Amino acid sequence: MSGFAEYDSYDALGLAELVRQGKVTSTELLEEAISRTEKMNGQINAVVHKHYDEAKAAIEAGLPEGPFTGVPFLLKDLHLLLDGTKTTFGSELFRDYVADHDSTLVSRYKQSGLVTFGKTNSPELGLMPVTEPRFYGATRNPWNLARTPGGSSGGASAAVAAGIVPMANASDGGGSIRIPASCTGLVGLKPTRGRTPMGPDRGEGWAGQSISHVVSRSVRDSAAVLDATTGPEPGSPYEAPHFEGSFLGQVSRDPGRLRIALCKNKMGTGNFSAEVAQAVEEVGGVLTDLGHHVDYAEPAYDREAASHAVLNIIAANALLAVKMRAEVLGREPTDQDIEPSTRFLMEMAAGLSADDYVRATLTNHQTGRALAKFHEQYDMIVAPTLSREPVPIGFMDGNADGISDFMADTALFNQTGQPAISLPLCWSDSQLPIGIMFVAAFGNDALLLRIAGQLEQARPWKDKRAPVHAGA
Repeated sequence: MSGFAEYDSYDALGLAELVRQGKVTSTELLEEAISRTEKMNGQINAVVHKHYDEAKAAIEAGLPEGPFTGVPFLLKDLHLLLDGTKTTFGSELFRDYVADHDSTLVSRYKQSGLVTFGKTNSPELGLMPVTEPRFYGATRNPWNLARTPGGSSGGASAAVAAGIVPMANASDGGGSIRIPASCTGLVGLKPTRGRTPMGPDRGEGWAGQSISHVVSRSVRDSAAVLDATTGPEPGSPYEAPHFEGSFLGQVSRDPGRLRIALCKNKMGTGNFSAEVAQAVEEVGGVLTDLGHHVDYAEPAYDREAASHAVLNIIAANALLAVKMRAEVLGREPTDQDIEPSTRFLMEMAAGLSADDYVRATLTNHQTGRALAKFHEQYDMIVAPTLSREPVPIGFMDGNADGISDFMADTALFNQTGQPAISLPLCWSDSQLPIGIMFVAAFGNDALLLRIAGQLEQARPWKDKRAPVHAGA
């Protein structure tokens, strides 16, 4: 490989195959990823911790043989711990927090052969659907530097879209894998609740709403990472239904003729923009042409109760996170430590009662049963990932309606625990990505990967590249 011009031609599995064949070394791939980080990060502000020496040491010590041996990788600066390195949760309050062990998922990444060389930007405590923490500053979208790459995995999605790495760790408690994937033209799979481990420090995130996986350029990379990381760990409070076989093997399988519910109306507050509404109609036509049965249909559930439940759970968890850190520091957090939006959620949570929290979890479970009933009639739900194209940097500042204007219905499927994936199937008139979300019944991640693989072939996005790109 001369000058690594071919780096952009391969996804993560492709790069690993080059390492296995001896056509490139792990060190050469790492050097290319570091070079690209240094070239791009001043423009996009995606990587906030650089672990270059640790990555070089891992290669020198010898990497495990796995599906991704030698492939450079980035962790999100939120919850996941890499022994001996900082995880700051995008917050001044955690600026000095250094991990003394690996998270279970990080250990599984290591066993797959991935080489972690840094961490990506996240909003404070992962609370916002944009990535503009006061502590590190805004991450910018490689498709348009004036726009957001989404959140909370905005640093991860910007790094992948800019060509630094073919995939990166991400997490999703209300849409935080799918939202940034939509904003940056990537594949963003939120697996079924319990599919990937949360330990050893946590049993679940946000009452089971949150889960970690990746954003990627290809469907097969997302599937292969799921193969490498799926399954419970000792002490897991629950696990996803066991899948016998390979998720990667599902990508090339025909999904069959599916019964699809196409949601042309937003289930939450507000409406879809005209471009987004047109995009989902267009994808409905593609699905029909592929032989699927498509109806306009929406699940019935108590939307007001669900909206209150998700907010109450997130607020309560934000309050606990800050309280636990304050206990370690031995002082109360100041306004310099945490942002106004975090303070707002803390104050909201302080006004909740114990039964408010229990009621919220009960609402989530009831909503899950309502969606399970809906899936007796439909194999798949299809809807826009977001209400509009990526919003400008600063759009959320002082805008009380900003979140509902931007977000669509991603959080619903965190509440129900269902697997959901955003696919880069459409672009706006201004050439910004518009993701379309596909949702399967609880536990049926395999079906999502089959339909995603079919659409990747029917409407390929491989050659679409952001204007701000390391390979330019």
